[in-house]
This record gives sequence, structure tokens and C-alpha cells, in this order.
Amino acid sequence: MVTKELLGKVIIQENIDTVNANNIAKTFVINVPDPYKSYYSRFTDVEKPTSIIFVTKQPNSFEKILRVTQKINKDNNIAIEGAKCEVKIGSRKLPGIRVKGISRYPEIQTIQQYYKNAGFEFAKDETFKNTDSLIRINRFFNVEELELGIYKSNSEDNVYYTEIPKFITWDEFREFTFDIKNNVKDRSYDIAKGIFYTNNGIVEMLRIVKPKATIDFLKTIQNKYIEKLQ
Repeated sequence: MVTKELLGKVIIQENIDTVNANNIAKTFVINVPDPYKSYYSRFTDVEKPTSIIFVTKQPNSFEKILRVTQKINKDNNIAIEGAKCEVKIGSRKLPGIRVKGISRYPEIQTIQQYYKNAGFEFAKDETFKNTDSLIRINRFFNVEELELGIYKSNSEDNVYYTEIPKFITWDEFREFTFDIKNNVKDRSYDIAKGIFYTNNGIVEMLRIVKPKATIDFLKTIQNKYIEKLQ
């Protein structure tokens, strides 16, 4: 098995909520629920946020976010993961910093203050619940190749990736996903689309979240999408 460090992007569709406590006053913070838990229920583990987005006034470069996050981790002996993201709600596009690795909700304000101290400016607060969104995240992936074109995340539990041969639009992805989920026995998984950047160019991929997913299951889902692309 081969371990790879890859740069890429993932696009997910989630119903999101604002964080209205434990953040810097009058700033815009979003909670993104665990994709697998949200398949059944919401906020089953209120003590440990899965993914938090600090909405910023202006877009910031991926490089700046990585540099600042690296310094925050070093200076405070923590291990958070910062990434550039964009949240689309209807026609609105909100720039932000996606942060993973925060241990408890009360720690959100502390982490946010670190970014503020580094010069990031946050958007004015808003409040909403269970709002449909499309989230694009630029990030690094640490993966282990289980078989050719099939990977397991080394940094996130229950997360897998499978390569597909062609680009699909978001509308095509939604259409394919709806049809595939209605024609497989096991529907208890979450799926998103994305890309890996490699030396040979862009590799299209699917991100699958499912506890203890087998290679056979991952291949089944992969092949269902490949069939749609033919």
C-alpha cells in the first residue's frame, strides 16, 4: 500500500447552521455537520465540532491560510487543519477558512482569535438553521492507496476516495447520485465529488464517507458512476 500527499478540491452539499455562541461577537461562523451522522440525525455529538467555517470579509489565498495555520499550530501546540473554502447559498458566495480539529465548541472563539490576531477580517454575523449550501474546499489529502484508483484517508475516519475517468458537472453528479442510491442495496453512505492535482494533471474523484467500507463496496459505487459516464 502506498501513502500519498495530494492537493485537491472537494465539493459537498450540506445543510448548515450558524454558530451563535462560543465565537467572537458579531462574526459569521458556520457549523458543517459530520456527513455520515447527518445522514441519520444532526448534532449527535455537540461537544466536538466536525468542521467549522470562519466566514471572512474577503477571499484569502490558500497559501496565506496554510502559513497562518502552521504558525498557530506551532505557537499553541495544537493540530488544527485550515483550508480555503467558498460557501454558496442560493446566489451568494461566501469566502471563508474551513477549520477541522477543534476539540470542543467552547474552543471555537480561541481558534478564531488566533486567525484574527494574524490579520484575518471576519464577516458580520448572520443567523440561520438547516440551510442548503454548496461548499468548495481547497485542501491537502493524506491518503493510502488500497488498490489502483481507490484510497483511504489517513487523517479522517471513515473517509475514502475513488477515481473516475471523466469530469461531471454538479447537476450531472446530483442526477447520477439520486439514481445510483435508488439502485443499490446499501444506501448508508455520503458522497461528494472533487479532484486531485497530480504531476500528470487533474484526476476526477468521488469522496465516500462510510464506516468500515469494504473495497468491494467502494468498487461497486465507483463502477456505478463509470457506467453513467460511458
